[in-house]
Amino acid sequence: MHALVTGGGGFLGAYIVEAILARGGRVRSFGRGDYPRLQAQGAEVVRGDIRDRDAVAAACRDVECVYHVAAMPGISMRARGYDEVNRVGTDNVLAACRAAGVTRLIYTSSPSVVFAGHDQRGVDESEPYGFEWLEANRAYYSLSKARAEQAVLAANGETLKTCALRPHLIWGPGDTHLIPRLIARASAGRLRRVGDGTNLVDITYVENAADAHLRAADALATAASPVAGRAYFVSQGEPVNCWRWIDEILALVELPAVSKSVSLETALRVGAVCEAVYRLLGLTSEPPMTRFLAAQLAISHWFDMSAARRDFGYQPRVSTAQGMRRLGEWLRRELNRKR
Repeated sequence: MHALVTGGGGFLGAYIVEAILARGGRVRSFGRGDYPRLQAQGAEVVRGDIRDRDAVAAACRDVECVYHVAAMPGISMRARGYDEVNRVGTDNVLAACRAAGVTRLIYTSSPSVVFAGHDQRGVDESEPYGFEWLEANRAYYSLSKARAEQAVLAANGETLKTCALRPHLIWGPGDTHLIPRLIARASAGRLRRVGDGTNLVDITYVENAADAHLRAADALATAASPVAGRAYFVSQGEPVNCWRWIDEILALVELPAVSKSVSLETALRVGAVCEAVYRLLGLTSEPPMTRFLAAQLAISHWFDMSAARRDFGYQPRVSTAQGMRRLGEWLRRELNRKR
């Protein structure tokens, strides 16, 4: 198989590239950097911007399967940036796949596309998109991902088979987003527990997330694939207590557990004020709190993974305990390297 991975130099994207190479496949990475590590492993690295329709079209030529991982994450108040990268960028990928005769497209989505500000305990893929709540609460990342996922699933057909995966809270060695931010906030004394600390959330070790993508691609290649045109939740298979898990991560770098807390109601009010101030001043950085972030930190959200198990045989190969050991080893190496 000759595959393209958009965002191949990113956290999850790099793991998908490596997994394809480990199978003996050919892979092209499309992203904004040069990524010499991927080149050294045997990947073809193409530099470009997902917003550039011509660059995306060129990257899709002569490939059979596309893993569309590239995205703009975060909680900033710049709605336009999320729309351009996540929605329009996905439209570019879809157009390029059709033009190049790509037969399979696996889109990396997010469970937050169905988040609506209330507890989600064991919900499955029948949960509706949270468009109204996401828009009202300025959750621009999730809103753009929901619109992009809709477009990907609607594009499924005879010549191009598509599916979407929704891995939640991807973590592990090499993380450049979630874990470093938690540690930085805790080190600065700025991390507060939101809510009563009892909420359960799904998490996904990065190698498991990459494996799910390859399994979904394999399933799309079969005749009358049940995966075609569908979205799937992906996780470790059992939720964790959000704040206990955060404390375990902090302990890996010898930081104390989170001791201070705020109520969800207070965090929501602070988030609304932060959103208003950042929009008024046109600030491009991310607010320290938003209403979406407050709800995510205090409310349970975990998902039924039965469909992924049934339709493409997904099962987490790396347990949470194994993953935490590997994460701890990586974090300690990183700390020693920076000293």
